[in-house]
Amino acid sequence: MKPGDPHLQKNPLINYGAGGPTYTARSTLYRSFIVVIPFTLAAILGYVTYLATYLAHRQDILHPAPAAALDNRVAKLPVMGYNTWNAYHCDIDEDLILQTAQLMKSLKLADAGYTHVNIDDCYSERSRNDDGDIVEDATKFPSGMKALTDKIHKLGLKAGIYSDSGWFTCQLYPGSFQNEARDAKRFHDWGFDYLKYDNCAVPFDNITRENIMGRYERMANAISDFSLSSGTPPLILSMCQWGREQGWTWARRYGQSWRTTDDIDPNWQSIVKILNQNSFYTWATDFYGHNDMDILEVGNGPLTYEEAKSHFTAWALMKSPLLIGTHLASATKETIEILTNPEIIAIHQDSVVGTSISPFRWGINPDWVSNNTHPAQYWSGESQNGTVFMQLNTLDEPADMFFRLTESPWIRAGRQYTVRDLWTHTDNGTAFRNFTAHAVPPHGVVALLLQDAGNEPDGLWPPCAVLEWCMHSNGTRID
Repeated sequence: MKPGDPHLQKNPLINYGAGGPTYTARSTLYRSFIVVIPFTLAAILGYVTYLATYLAHRQDILHPAPAAALDNRVAKLPVMGYNTWNAYHCDIDEDLILQTAQLMKSLKLADAGYTHVNIDDCYSERSRNDDGDIVEDATKFPSGMKALTDKIHKLGLKAGIYSDSGWFTCQLYPGSFQNEARDAKRFHDWGFDYLKYDNCAVPFDNITRENIMGRYERMANAISDFSLSSGTPPLILSMCQWGREQGWTWARRYGQSWRTTDDIDPNWQSIVKILNQNSFYTWATDFYGHNDMDILEVGNGPLTYEEAKSHFTAWALMKSPLLIGTHLASATKETIEILTNPEIIAIHQDSVVGTSISPFRWGINPDWVSNNTHPAQYWSGESQNGTVFMQLNTLDEPADMFFRLTESPWIRAGRQYTVRDLWTHTDNGTAFRNFTAHAVPPHGVVALLLQDAGNEPDGLWPPCAVLEWCMHSNGTRID
């Protein structure tokens, strides 16, 4: 086209008039736009729709969600039970497992909600049999696994087993990689209800062509497929991938719990480190999917009574699975009292609210700053019976711990609340505006349940609990 052609006008809206009112005339190009734009938009929208459909289809091919995780769900609430590893490591046999199950009944742990008896590593022979199946160690489990799970079930309990997403388990017994379907069926035929699935003995990349998520997806699909083909409930899948690859962002697609950190140790430093790490992804926990902070160390190592209470309280109120890991035959009265606190367990097993408590103030260190020695100290969350608070003294000396009620998002301004102490099991009057726990022991905890008790008293000053843009209806700003 020539330079003078009107189709080459730089601006299709041309202003006329000098000195007086202006108006706008539309060029030929603008009139062409009126015709062309609808067709162009339709073409673009069609392509975008096609592209979105194609990508969604590709995603379903690469990472199909197992049907059982959606349609036949298990473990709505975090699992409670026993795991053999922390107390016994590889020194296990069927007599020990049965004794543990019987102690869970006689010590009233089962009545408190601990229903799973879970066998960890080292239960099998070192090699699969000629048919390719995992075989129980004939010396440790002479009666066979099916006979053992039958006895556990007769006690009204459930049974858990262990395997690994790699070639071998962490103690170099057979893993389940490339045997997922076979092993899912085997564990079901043995009578197990639960599978802890570890992350050792990783095959080479040129064999797997996938990451941790992909290896766990394989077993999740095997469990789902067997459940659908057999018409039986799926195994609960507990993913023990040690917090690698941010399992809290994807793992609920495949299982009911996922480890968030490295292994726990029976000391305060390990407890607060795990608590600190989990404080940043409490949002991931809800019904049918839970951050797993690892097996309980209550009753083990040099943990003091106060430290054990803090450990148990945090794990329970954050809705981690609660798996006992101590020698039950020699457990102290204090240990059993901590593990069976009915008011703490009621929050953990809340059938109406599945979410975790979360920090609202860190305390020692600035908010939202990681500190493995001094994690967040002030926490709150919802429950079907009120607002839950946890105050954790991370100092090595007693401390008074103060907070404003409305620092928690679950508290209503202008209201007062009854205060229930979940450890002393006492009603402690009514609180409004503020609460102070006095002389909290070193590494100790305060757990509270606050219930709405109506409007706060009249005439309080200042008129706003939070002095930020607090204003009278006449425009007078108080703060």
